[in-house]
Amino acid sequence: MRIKKTKTKTILLSLLGIVIILNTRSITTFAKERYSDLQLFTKVLNLVQEYYVENVDTKKLIYGGIKGMLKELDPHTNFLPPEIYKEFESETSGEFGGLGIEITIQKGVLTVISPIEDTPAWNAGVKAGDKIVTINGESTKGFSLAEAAKKMRGKKNSTVNLGIFRDGFEDPKVFSIKRGVVKIRSAKYTDLGDGYAYVKLTSFIENTYDDLKKQLEEHKKKHKEIKGLLIDLRKNPGGLLTQATKISDLFLSEGVIVSTIGRNEKEKEVVYAKKSGTIESFPLVIIIDEYSASASEILAGALQDNKRALIMGKRSFGKGSVQSVVKLGDGSGLKLTVARYYTPSGVSIQAEGIHPDVELEDLDTKTIVKARQNKKVRREKDIKGHLLSEKEKKALNQANNKVLDFWWTEESDKKKEQTPKDKLLRDDFQVFQAFNYLKAWSVMKKM
Repeated sequence: MRIKKTKTKTILLSLLGIVIILNTRSITTFAKERYSDLQLFTKVLNLVQEYYVENVDTKKLIYGGIKGMLKELDPHTNFLPPEIYKEFESETSGEFGGLGIEITIQKGVLTVISPIEDTPAWNAGVKAGDKIVTINGESTKGFSLAEAAKKMRGKKNSTVNLGIFRDGFEDPKVFSIKRGVVKIRSAKYTDLGDGYAYVKLTSFIENTYDDLKKQLEEHKKKHKEIKGLLIDLRKNPGGLLTQATKISDLFLSEGVIVSTIGRNEKEKEVVYAKKSGTIESFPLVIIIDEYSASASEILAGALQDNKRALIMGKRSFGKGSVQSVVKLGDGSGLKLTVARYYTPSGVSIQAEGIHPDVELEDLDTKTIVKARQNKKVRREKDIKGHLLSEKEKKALNQANNKVLDFWWTEESDKKKEQTPKDKLLRDDFQVFQAFNYLKAWSVMKKM
């Protein structure tokens, strides 16, 4: 038995030695190949420096080489020179200089994901889905996101000309936009009355969670309760992952919020909801559209999979990759895609997006008004000189008639002083429909 054990031990040690030798050879081969490639790069650099017709800045060549290398990867992986990296750091603070648009590259074309509300781009009429074909007359073909962003930024009150192609345009049109200091108000609250609240999240920046929580606390203080909440994520291009997870955690007491998986599938990072800090349960509806991206999709996916919210609208953008930003020694930065996002049910958001529970078309207000008028059925109360009902008698005696008849006639709207709630529900059909679902949810819950 001892002899067998010794032989077995010797065999195992021999096999281990072979594995170590093979691994060492593999690592050595890999190192040689990488060193050989770097030698090739260095050789080309030296030849350019020595024989090119004009003197060239070495740093410019190296930066160019890095940019060229990263173009072989996805459009969200970018090299950020020092001046761009400095601006990138300021973007998440809620105030920065520029136009106020989130961009991506689709099929090689620079495309607007969404203009941020109340920014120069928004006010100039730039829309989600617009294709930016020129910047100040220069073609954007071949631009990285970082290069495009650099071209669009500039001194406050200076003008940038964007050549934009849009569905319905025969040729690109030039939009002259005056640059400004973009102050993002990421959470916009509207009181819908009777305890209902509407909040539009335009992006996810450092103060989004705090602003939303404060608005909900003030709403509860005013109405004694939150009867129902409508969160609007349409045209929200995303932002900070931490803000999306904190807001998700605000509405969830347990369960997975989001998971990220990188190159090594075994190294899975999972964010869980905590019971502490969760606000009370109430009906919650979220509206998304095809331009809701990144952090917006994480929030919608977390609340949908945990059965906490009803998702309405259209399928979202599908930006489900994780970028990590590394500051480099010379003040530049590397924005590198390191993982993919997954919803609590294990579905990848990347290129798939979030599918709404209820599809909602975005219809024009005038179209809805016209349709309602055409389909209007004449009843007893529509006959001139009809015998008044008790309700009509009561209404006539009231000095201030608060009964609203949305989507009826433009003339009746003109006669009324429109509150923010009235205007929102009159002008936005998707919000109007989502609000109806929210109210119906509360009624059904009581039954």
